[in-house]
Amino acid sequence: MNYNMKRRVAALLAVPALLFTAACGSDGGGSGESAGGVAQVKGKVGAKPEISVPKDAEPSKKTVVETVSEGSGTAIKASDFVRLDWTVEKWEGAQELGGTWAAATGEKTPRRQSVEQIGKASQQMPGKVLDALKGKKPGSRILVQGTAGDLLGKSLNPSSGISANDVLIWVVDPVGAASVDAKAEVKGEQAAPEAGMPEVSAPSQKAATITIPKGAKAPKELKEQVLIKGDGKKVEAGQALIAQYTGVKWEDGKKFDSSWDHGGATAFQIGTGSVVAGWDKGLVGKNVGDRVLLVIPPSLGYGANPSSELAKNTLVFVVDILGTA
Repeated sequence: MNYNMKRRVAALLAVPALLFTAACGSDGGGSGESAGGVAQVKGKVGAKPEISVPKDAEPSKKTVVETVSEGSGTAIKASDFVRLDWTVEKWEGAQELGGTWAAATGEKTPRRQSVEQIGKASQQMPGKVLDALKGKKPGSRILVQGTAGDLLGKSLNPSSGISANDVLIWVVDPVGAASVDAKAEVKGEQAAPEAGMPEVSAPSQKAATITIPKGAKAPKELKEQVLIKGDGKKVEAGQALIAQYTGVKWEDGKKFDSSWDHGGATAFQIGTGSVVAGWDKGLVGKNVGDRVLLVIPPSLGYGANPSSELAKNTLVFVVDILGTA
């Protein structure tokens, strides 16, 4: 489900699904094979990178992948969920086209970052750039430089002002990563619903069935209940939260979305306004392994977006918290 996350470089992309999955080029310099200049990157990991290009040099004619700084921990694998920072610039004119290095929304609110799954289509980043993270470690800084035509392929939007021959420079900092099976789900004895809360039946490997109490009025405030108590680490604001979920409307009990309808486990950044406020308020502080029931009034759902078909609805979610990154 898309919960307000902005498309940072939407102008570049003709369609959300990016068609390429394999990065090319060399890691660790590329100077011998690149037959051209490669951008220089300065600055510490965890701060916005400073990108410069060699004066009077023509850019490399090949896509180049370099590890600017190496992190630690377990190497990122295919299908991993990754939380990351990134920026992209155009070689000519050092024009910045997008990224995550915006200021936080408040003193206590972590800065928004991207959450992606390696090997899956992204609305923000080319598949080739994401694929370059395989084998790298969280805490690294990765440079990916190539033409828009090579990196974006058929996804390049012809009205973006970027041509296929324009060279793009991506700098990506994977902050955290986690491996979670797409079919994973929370296990354990489920508690009975508290008074006034919907009843939940959660068959294995299927969307949950959520039954709204007959004749009950929708609550005007956020209601939550942990149906299954997990023993994992607490979810912190700013983390990527990996989950299964099902959502229905209180008004008619009809399902409007479920991760099980989209291939299984999904991930999003929590506690940063990247999802509806009811999720931020209801899931931060819960534990990995929890199954959480949330009843979210419009003011904490899509009420602020009058164009949404769910703007006036009270939303009911069952969320299995599978992991964090």
